[in-house]
Amino acid sequence: MAEYFLKQQYPQLNIESAGISGLIGHQADEKAQLCMQRLGIDMQSHIARKLNAEHIKKADLILVMSQNQQKHIEQIWPFAKGKTYRLGHWQNKNVPDPYQHDQAVFDETCQLIQQCVADWKPYI
Repeated sequence: MAEYFLKQQYPQLNIESAGISGLIGHQADEKAQLCMQRLGIDMQSHIARKLNAEHIKKADLILVMSQNQQKHIEQIWPFAKGKTYRLGHWQNKNVPDPYQHDQAVFDETCQLIQQCVADWKPYI
């Protein structure tokens, strides 16, 4: 969801999404697609990819959902330090993973992601 909010906010930038785990090669969860669709954002074309060193090298900024993800990335790829931040950095929040939860949790997470993306505006 964050990728699509960022693409909407910054169409001139190259924004990509990749995960450190999860259902690589699969579409976004239907509940995620639904909450984005309600906001007029189509993410049906999204296919999950696995994060790798090339993604890290070419990125100017890496936004993750949690402190654990940040630590994991910086541990595996030490050169990611200084450009890896939590999406919720400015609110000092982790974004919870709504996977395998009901639509209400996806909707709450979607709203939090939208707020966190807006917080980055002065810095991107």
